Amino acid sequence: MKLKLDLHDIYNRGTDIDRALREIMDEAVAKKATLVEIIPGKGSGQLKKRVLRFLDQKDVKALYHRVEKDSKNFGRLFVHFRWK
Repeated sequence: MKLKLDLHDIYNRGTDIDRALREIMDEAVAKKATLVEIIPGKGSGQLKKRVLRFLDQKDVKALYHRVEKDSKNFGRLFVHFRWK
């Protein structure tokens, strides 16, 4: 199962961004998704940095296996999960 989160609509609302990221991570855990695609967009890169900082938090990092930056599209990240 793959989940997708597009942050284009809320790029300038900090609390909404954090809430959306938290919700997609919780949904991935609940549904045991194998992949979450997060689209911060290209822009200046600030939103992507914010997403990476969120994913680097200790409690969030414990939920997933690894983060992959899309080599073909700068404005996209993949968060991989491994379930036993």
